Amino acid sequence: MSRPHLRRSRFRLAALATVAALSLAGCVGNGNDVSARARQPLSPKTLALIEEKGMTAQSPILVRIYKQEAELEVWKQKRNGDYALLKTYPICRWSGDLGPKVKTGDRQAPEGFYTITPGQMNPNSSYYLSFNLGFPNAYDRSYGRTGDFLMVHGDCSSAGCYAMTDEQIAEVFALGREAFEGGQKSFQVQALPFRMTPTNLAKHRNTPARPFWKNLKEGTDAFDVSLREPKVNVCNRRYVFNATPDAGRGFDANLPCPSYVVDPSVAQAVQQKQHADDMKVAELVASTPTAPNRAGIDGGMHPVFLAKFKEENPAYQEGPVVAAGPAPGTIPKTTRPPRVQDDGFTPIGAVASSPTATLIAVAQSDPAKPAPAAEAAQADPSRPGGIPMGALGFSKPAEPGQQTASLASSQSAQTAPLSGANTTLPPATFSTAR
Repeated sequence: MSRPHLRRSRFRLAALATVAALSLAGCVGNGNDVSARARQPLSPKTLALIEEKGMTAQSPILVRIYKQEAELEVWKQKRNGDYALLKTYPICRWSGDLGPKVKTGDRQAPEGFYTITPGQMNPNSSYYLSFNLGFPNAYDRSYGRTGDFLMVHGDCSSAGCYAMTDEQIAEVFALGREAFEGGQKSFQVQALPFRMTPTNLAKHRNTPARPFWKNLKEGTDAFDVSLREPKVNVCNRRYVFNATPDAGRGFDANLPCPSYVVDPSVAQAVQQKQHADDMKVAELVASTPTAPNRAGIDGGMHPVFLAKFKEENPAYQEGPVVAAGPAPGTIPKTTRPPRVQDDGFTPIGAVASSPTATLIAVAQSDPAKPAPAAEAAQADPSRPGGIPMGALGFSKPAEPGQQTASLASSQSAQTAPLSGANTTLPPATFSTAR
């Protein structure tokens, strides 16, 4: 054995040495290179929750991210093919502001629909564990947007990423690993500015990004009414959802959309939801103040983490300190919170949207509670028939077990039980250790 190979073998004896060796080698390796942290099993509590909700450990997943609320949801497919919310994870830190990422260095975390394949999962991340969102996707590239290595990772530190605690990313990573092991080819991430409620849309009615957000809402509405992963394509520099083009035609992000067909039952349900939401937004505009200016504020932090950070760092305390209680993971000493109110988002001096104590209590007591829109969708699983709505871009939902693919875009925590401790990910190639 040559000295480099011997040296590399020795590096694999310890997790930190493994990270160093694989970073120098471009992070290319075989199954033995996968770090122990990436093989952590799901906890018995999480496995029990999965069973309780009619899912399996290896059933497909879908992820939703909400900037303003600083929350990440993991949805999982049930045995009947529908998706249901498994868990909601408070986000420890995100950077930038609401709105899409535009260029390298703007500190914006991406917004849009992204596809995560096994090769985007990084078991050797410098931020404990991570997965690459795949920015820029076809939509982003059609607008000339630039940026690389935009991740969901641990370490509670962000520069254009969504940062969790190490304990949280370990479980999210394990859920993705198990889904891939079960046969899912890729999972979808819906990265959103906020929960697409009429109240939020009314608050942000004057925001330049509003047309973009309305386009994103077409996709989230499709998911909410069908509880199936929407198939995503891009044409005419817009997202289209569940669209099947005429024979011999395809989608090009920079060209006009071809003729395509959609499933009328889902399309009608989406149309009804959009009409109801639009009516409610119009009703709320008169009584709802516009969102405050966040100029100079870099990102946000879930209030459960902000309260805990202030409790542990008296120098950051201003006025009364909110009782923190337990936080879902360890906040590194290098973390720097945004200068905002205790809700983790609102500028100091503006009116906060929700009582901070309520937000903290929900994060600590009921991590699997659905958002109101999702809860309503789950309560009414009917699939009504109706007229075609081609412009909305919807087609027949996937059959149970069928995988739908969206557009292919191209501190240390303790190793605690998080299922499948012996499963491994396919080799992944990374040009960064992020």
